[in-house]
Amino acid sequence: MGWSSSLLGFGTGLLISAVTAPVGVSGAVFLLPVQVSVLGVPSPAVTPTNLLFNVVAGPGALLRHRRAGRLGGPLTRLLVAGTVPGVVIGAAVRVFAVPGPEVFRLLVAALLLPLGGWLCLRTLRPARDRAATAPTARTTTGLALAVGVVGGIYGIGGGSILGPVLVGRGVPIAEVAPAALASTFVTSLVGAGTYAALALAATGDIAPDWVLGLSCGLGGLVGGYLGARFQPHVPETALRLLLGVLAAAVGLLYAVQGLR
Repeated sequence: MGWSSSLLGFGTGLLISAVTAPVGVSGAVFLLPVQVSVLGVPSPAVTPTNLLFNVVAGPGALLRHRRAGRLGGPLTRLLVAGTVPGVVIGAAVRVFAVPGPEVFRLLVAALLLPLGGWLCLRTLRPARDRAATAPTARTTTGLALAVGVVGGIYGIGGGSILGPVLVGRGVPIAEVAPAALASTFVTSLVGAGTYAALALAATGDIAPDWVLGLSCGLGGLVGGYLGARFQPHVPETALRLLLGVLAAAVGLLYAVQGLR
């Protein structure tokens, strides 16, 4: 991994995190195709490399949310309670019995394309048409468990899935964003440790690309802090639209890749 690739990784991580952090998305879901298609990271090493990115990049946005008093609360605990066991299960599935990447991309596309469009439409409707009931604690934890499994298999940030669902159900982005980012950070830390342990018992490209993961993560550290800092200055409607557009964009990107 040369210095040019490291510099590209740093810049990519910074740009992605600055845009996605305000809505609780770590950016790993966008970083994954860059690693595979541009930087040539092999599979399954791309998954722990993405998790390493989340571990290094996460504290930037979390520090800013903590200083602003937005970190913590019941939603964070519910998400962590579901995603942590999920990522351990997902890591084991990824190493020993994973479906092909094409299947994964098409599944993500089928989920996020309509979800992003739905969230944008709900945001653009009059306020009286947007009433929604926040999910129960059990539903939230169950959703987080499923997202944790997906995150463990493919190394994507759970905020890209959790965020649109929770916001679409009426939970404010100011509450969702720090909770989703905290969940992603803790889950990625556990997931990276799980992959490190599995690398001792299995063969193949399982260990992360340390140089690339750290380079992208350092860029994400800076970008995430900046994104979280600017979040309170952006209207809720604009943040909801941004989250919907990001979800739809990820779905479209993965649909194109999955159909190639």
